[in-house]
Amino acid sequence: MPPVQTRHVTEDEDGMRLDRWFKAHYAQVPHGRLEKLLRTGQVRVDGGRVKANTRLEAGQSVRVPPLPDVPPPSGTAKPLSKADRAFLNSITLYEDDDLLILNKPSGLAVQGGTKTAQHIDRLLEGMGDSPQTRPRLVHRLDRDTSGVLVVAKKRAVAAKLGKAFQTRSVRKIYWALVHGVPKPPQGKIDAALVKAATPDGERVRKAGPGEQDKAQSAVTHYAVIDRAARQVALMSLKPVTGRQHQLRAHLALLGHPILGDTKYPSEAELPEGIEQRLHLHARRISFPHPSGEGVVDVTAPLPPHMEAAFATFGFSPKGGDGDEDEDICGVSCG
Repeated sequence: MPPVQTRHVTEDEDGMRLDRWFKAHYAQVPHGRLEKLLRTGQVRVDGGRVKANTRLEAGQSVRVPPLPDVPPPSGTAKPLSKADRAFLNSITLYEDDDLLILNKPSGLAVQGGTKTAQHIDRLLEGMGDSPQTRPRLVHRLDRDTSGVLVVAKKRAVAAKLGKAFQTRSVRKIYWALVHGVPKPPQGKIDAALVKAATPDGERVRKAGPGEQDKAQSAVTHYAVIDRAARQVALMSLKPVTGRQHQLRAHLALLGHPILGDTKYPSEAELPEGIEQRLHLHARRISFPHPSGEGVVDVTAPLPPHMEAAFATFGFSPKGGDGDEDEDICGVSCG
């Protein structure tokens, strides 16, 4: 069995997320396995426990445990098939020498895990000659959330964008269809969240008394754009922080769960004719271009199931994208 390894973060890797760093050096290790190694403390940074989204700094040491049942990496990624390349082209919203911005479909995972063979990260692997040259995810969306997803084509660009997300200089707007109509129609949800394991998988919930040590602050600004009587509302969501399931959990706490959300469900039935899919869409993103020249501002068209719902309720897909306030978003808000 190979011994425990200690590897040091290089200057070129400064600012990388730990999961991206691990993928670059141990591309054959599934994301789900890495998460387990992190939960059990087998992977550590400078001797301390960390999470997959921890940003690394040059000079830090990473403890890597023995990986006896993992084959050595092949060194080269399998090239994209014609079908995969055509699919990526079909969902590409913007591309230049540094960036690739996709309109992720609902139901497609961003990263792999147990029983997840098809995901965005697998497609990106085929775009580079090696783990060091392949495009890199900058943030994540839930499997069932559709919309804007930013990919960096170069490691240095990924590091710059990672810092932009951390410093909240990235604006993100989500659209959601929810049960009922929130009152007041505009406001702020400020509720720290903690993770909670359930028989159906991991969820988040509002932190209770005595849980502040493990709670993560979470803030979301919202506004009602339109409504269908008292049945359904179209909402614009601008998360200040970027916690797992933040928007879904916050809207459930508000008493207005998202249509089709099976993790944070409503007691009310879906309106007639509405598909049983999550009606949450990463509508728009804007941020300074990592080259220092100009601003990237991209809007993603609605997925088919939300287009159908808009037509059912008489909502317009135009408007509601304005940046009339200063709310901005962190990483992985979906």
